[in-house]
Amino acid sequence: MKLPVRIALWVLCAVMILATPFIISSPQILEDARWEITDAIEESGHWSLFPTACAESEWEEAAPEYELPIDRSPGMKPNPANFTESGYEDESISVRMETLEEEGVVWRIAWVNIASPTQLRTNFYAKNIKSDKGYGYVTKMAAENNAIVAMNGTAFTRSAKLHSFEVRMGIVRQTKINKSLDILIIDENADFHVFPNSVGADTFEKDTGHKIINAFMFGPALVKNGEVLTLPKKYGNYNASGNEPRAAFGQTDALNYVMVIADGRGKSGSEGCTLQELADFMGRLGCTQAYNFDGGNSAIMVFNNEIYNYKSQERDLNDLIYFATAVPEEAWN
Repeated sequence: MKLPVRIALWVLCAVMILATPFIISSPQILEDARWEITDAIEESGHWSLFPTACAESEWEEAAPEYELPIDRSPGMKPNPANFTESGYEDESISVRMETLEEEGVVWRIAWVNIASPTQLRTNFYAKNIKSDKGYGYVTKMAAENNAIVAMNGTAFTRSAKLHSFEVRMGIVRQTKINKSLDILIIDENADFHVFPNSVGADTFEKDTGHKIINAFMFGPALVKNGEVLTLPKKYGNYNASGNEPRAAFGQTDALNYVMVIADGRGKSGSEGCTLQELADFMGRLGCTQAYNFDGGNSAIMVFNNEIYNYKSQERDLNDLIYFATAVPEEAWN
């Protein structure tokens, strides 16, 4: 920038500062002066002369960092004062619980928004991810992991000897491909990627440059890229076309998710649903990607350490999916 222009800008700033006590009572005069300075700076192309983003920078430096480690450690302890009957909210997470009844099906829904991808977490009951030993209640696992809301996973397909593609918090159980099943991959951004018939899952990291944080081979995939999938009448050894309790997990937007349980076999009067009905419902909720998890007696949602859907009795499982706060106790308001 030429020296005369530089001097002129500094003089203009000095005049503004000195004149502030006289013009502050006139918003229009102040606004006109501000735009004169803005226009002059834009014409010069030298915003760097001024600390224009001072207030923004100070805010960014003051903003808390919401990060949890990518491992099996629990989330931060939630603030009990932030729970209500229908949700939880703090600076890092918002959870809204909802129950809907449609055409004989009672749906239990958890809407979740998080500040950091690390707040979407998984864990397993066994000490060693390669082991099939170690089963327990989801309520117990949720409490141990400081889960605000949690649901059952896949039970690791019950056996490490089966062909399976399972990763939990970056820990690889195994990456065997069974082309008759669908795979869900959750990457480092907590974004969902579904792979019908497992096609492309084995080369995901190479093809995309993203890292696999969690992966599940169970399914079927329900929604892919915003499109509700037409599901086969037979899938694995599941009762795909029968009315059963169901569990599904979907992503609606970046860092926005929905957990769903379809009640069944209980006093709620819900008939359960088919897998296609589950897919249709996840589509109506606005999911861009959605995936079916272990249903039947395994289908369970836990909120604030209490079972949210109707269940007469819990079933022993060994893995769960959950959301946690990233606000440490010392930062509670």
